Amino acid sequence: MIAVFQKLGWFFREEWKRYSIAVVFLVINGVLEVLPPKLMGTSIDQIFAGSMTTTRLFLIIGLLLAIALSNYGVTYIWMKNLFGGSFLVSRKLRSNLMGQFLKMTPTFYERNRTGDLMARATNDIQAVSLTAGFGILTLVDATVYLAVILLTMTVLISWKLTLICILPMPLAAYVLSKYGEMLHKRFTEAQDIFGKMNDQVLENISGVRVVRAYVQEEASRKSFREISEETYKKNLSVARIDSLFEPTMKLLNGISFLLGIGFGAYYVYHQEITIGDMISFNIYLAMLSWPMYAIGELVNIMQRGNASLDRVNETLAYEPDVQNEHNLVDVPMPSTISFQNVTFRYPSSEVDNLRDVTFELNRGQTLGIVGRTGSGKTTLMCQLLREYPLGKGEILISGTPMQKIAVEQAVGWLGYVPQGQILFSKTILQNIRFGKPTSSMADVEHALVMSALQKDITYLPEGLDTMVGEKGVSLSGGQKQRVSIARALIADPEILLLDDALSAVDAKTETEIITHIRAERTGKTTWITTHRLSAVQHADLILVMDEGTIVERGTHDQLMKQNGWYKQQYERQQIEATLTDGE
Repeated sequence: MIAVFQKLGWFFREEWKRYSIAVVFLVINGVLEVLPPKLMGTSIDQIFAGSMTTTRLFLIIGLLLAIALSNYGVTYIWMKNLFGGSFLVSRKLRSNLMGQFLKMTPTFYERNRTGDLMARATNDIQAVSLTAGFGILTLVDATVYLAVILLTMTVLISWKLTLICILPMPLAAYVLSKYGEMLHKRFTEAQDIFGKMNDQVLENISGVRVVRAYVQEEASRKSFREISEETYKKNLSVARIDSLFEPTMKLLNGISFLLGIGFGAYYVYHQEITIGDMISFNIYLAMLSWPMYAIGELVNIMQRGNASLDRVNETLAYEPDVQNEHNLVDVPMPSTISFQNVTFRYPSSEVDNLRDVTFELNRGQTLGIVGRTGSGKTTLMCQLLREYPLGKGEILISGTPMQKIAVEQAVGWLGYVPQGQILFSKTILQNIRFGKPTSSMADVEHALVMSALQKDITYLPEGLDTMVGEKGVSLSGGQKQRVSIARALIADPEILLLDDALSAVDAKTETEIITHIRAERTGKTTWITTHRLSAVQHADLILVMDEGTIVERGTHDQLMKQNGWYKQQYERQQIEATLTDGE
């Protein structure tokens, strides 16, 4: 049960001053709270004995007032430090998780559902935060405060009566440990199914247009009802165990009260303790209600926190499958890019996705990659992104093996426009400046011209300050592509990667964008994958891919002479373009 504190040892070591102050003042608070009952008992005995004087009465009232004021200040100090620490661990764990998410490669996201990761970053961290705050409180109160009360009862009143009243405690420890084991297992299951439900909600929201288009609203509702019902059942199983803690502790505490009153009356009758001691003892028994209840809460919170921390630590323990090697080489500029017999397979694939790929590209040249759907175009481009471990063969940058170049340096050369445009729920201006946060408005205007987006901006209600909505939902497909292109171009990267980034724009706009890129990026490298061959007609080298291999290569003119797939596809597209223009 205490394992969760050991797992959080790094945090407690960092914040030892904060927690030391909190625990010390919690102990002082406990000591102060056991004084008033004894003062009250003494007062009652003096009243019954007729020895109470006005001076003594005002002295006792003054002491009680001083204790109350001291408790006020002491409570403020321990609460500020203790619960401040719980908020701090929450912030640190969330920051660590976000840092981990940003470091992870696609392999990690293929193995973990988005909804589950969100659950770990919210619900699980909240449970850990509760452990670092309220959990420490229950730990101190269930141990130190309990010990202070019992010691006071033993020393100042009657050790025999105290011993009789704590007889239920061993039974409480055994029962609570069993509850804790069941709670840990059920809470972990509940958090897992909550993550699945989160994932389904995300899918339904992001895919709502498809759901409506196929009239699958009822099927989606039914599916969500099923997982919601399963989540309810898992949480209900947690609640069943959770609901046993308080009545169990109340029952055992009630037994202690019964023993205290019964045997206390017996000892008063035999004059082993006074009536004042009996009253003080019963007040102490009442005060024992919280530490006894805190024992149950401690088990509950620790098991929940332990289960949640295990899930968080499981995520933090993932190592990125692409990491920097030792003895890295600094390459100031990617003057050449050379693929030598490169063979690559995705971790989840059973076949090679690239086979024996060889070519070389000089700085300032444009590479076009074409081929059928699924032929390996994007896979080839993604080798430069270092999203997966490198396969067989060698990729050389300026003659240096790519694995000898720091990942940060290699990726820093790139400006990437993926097939699926990723826009943030911000303004168009903020999305474009994401590529270069320090860019001026002149840079932004230039990027708009290069991406043929400036006219569209004038028609939008707020211009550059227009909110694009979730994933750019308020923009058309072509507008989203051009915002993505502008975001890449504003950074003026050494290597521009356009992965089928012009598929949603018309031929005229495509030509305009390509013309701008050719004119503005002289001396810098550009890679373009596309199904529309007119987009790579100007390229210095065109690779035709099929099932992960290069089946044709050359310039546009050279490929037209080969009478292969490229020529046939190009002529077909020209005919289609002519027919479209005729309409």
